[in-house]
Amino acid sequence: MGKRSAAGELFLGNMGSIQRETRPSIQREDQLTMETKLEQIAAKARCEPKLRFTSLAHHITRDRVRKNLSQIPKWSAAGVDGQTVEAARRSFDGWIEPMLQSIHRRGYSAPDIRRVYIPKPGKMEKRPLGVPTVADRALQRSTAEVLSAIYEQDFLPCSFGGRPKPSAHHALATVNEVIAGGKMGWVLEADLKNFFGSLNHDWVLRFVAHRVGDPRLISLIRRWLKAGVLEDGKVHPNEEGTPQGGSISVLLSNLYLHYVLDLWFERVVKSRLRGEARLVRYIDDFVICFQYRSDAIRVQDALRLRLGKFGLTLEPTKTKLVEFGRFAQRHAGKRGRKRPETIYFLGLTLYCTRNLKGNFKVGMRTEKSRLRRSLLSLQELMRRIRHHPISDQVGEINAFLRGHYAYYGVAGNLRCLVKVYRAVERYWRRMLRSRSWAGRRLTWEKYNRIKARTPLLTPKLRLPYAGLQALAVL
Repeated sequence: MGKRSAAGELFLGNMGSIQRETRPSIQREDQLTMETKLEQIAAKARCEPKLRFTSLAHHITRDRVRKNLSQIPKWSAAGVDGQTVEAARRSFDGWIEPMLQSIHRRGYSAPDIRRVYIPKPGKMEKRPLGVPTVADRALQRSTAEVLSAIYEQDFLPCSFGGRPKPSAHHALATVNEVIAGGKMGWVLEADLKNFFGSLNHDWVLRFVAHRVGDPRLISLIRRWLKAGVLEDGKVHPNEEGTPQGGSISVLLSNLYLHYVLDLWFERVVKSRLRGEARLVRYIDDFVICFQYRSDAIRVQDALRLRLGKFGLTLEPTKTKLVEFGRFAQRHAGKRGRKRPETIYFLGLTLYCTRNLKGNFKVGMRTEKSRLRRSLLSLQELMRRIRHHPISDQVGEINAFLRGHYAYYGVAGNLRCLVKVYRAVERYWRRMLRSRSWAGRRLTWEKYNRIKARTPLLTPKLRLPYAGLQALAVL
């Protein structure tokens, strides 16, 4: 009996280890199955550009929602229900099945959106953001993931924002390539006024229906668009627009401008112009480059009419036509200017300059208001953590600097990066000195020893220009 018991225990122990070993492999298989199904949807959408998908809701599965829930950062803000990310993960088994069943019954009730405001860079006014509940956020991400498999096949190469692969650096690289390597001489710098708050719900649903014929998903998107907004303790109805903050909002806004702007420009406008023209768009920020000024003026007038048809307007203070490019440098002196005007795109100021060989190139530097915002944010961070251990302070500061360098670290912008680094050095020393009376005796020599033990992240150009140009082919 003793031998049989030992053997049985050994057998059960082995079975337990087998189960533990197979669980990760099962999860990996489920992940591969989900990705394979999306690839199949993408392949079908690519091969049949006019196909309407009438059955998509079954791809929003328990595993897909769980995966997207696990990708939401733990510190993300709670929605109107007050449920944190950790609490939503713990109670996942309790709410996922009723949620999925309500989607298939077309009875899902989208929770209200909590409205918060964040300051705009360099301005007194604030930008409104919508905070969905954590569970609804995971569902939005899952739905956007399924729909992106279709729309990624439709979106044009001129669109970069809100997509899985193209980024702001791709958009900047494309602008550089178009202007520096082509015949462009004029740039229309455009910005849409209150874009997210102006989307017409009827047009959104009509655009979605071009490719999606599943009534369950159409109903789900309509519920999200009509979800109430909680502000100052009162729920306000939402008749137009989509709150910034949800994954589905980014996808729908990108889809809106795909039909309103991208297709119109590529299929209607370009064929009627005298010279070359290129559109580069990052969600609602876009520039249009032209060879001739006459084409730019015609398109600017037509653009206002086109946008007005869909409830959109250009922001007059941020929309301007600028002579920009290799020819602008030659003409600047004739027109009484020392140098050509600059343009602003995606947080960077673009200007005309020359390389070491004397050839024209597009220079890029951090836009002044963005630079001020970064410095203010760093000062606020250091004030908040000044009583933390020095090693923890350095970790927080370096995390901020790493993100700043990664975005603004384009070739030619090293001076602005160094300016941020030097400001951090000076302000951090001031913070350390203010911690106590003893800190007042913190000389530069002692401060440099602290930096040697726990160094600050030095400026680095993360994306050399050649790398940006290579990425532009995506």
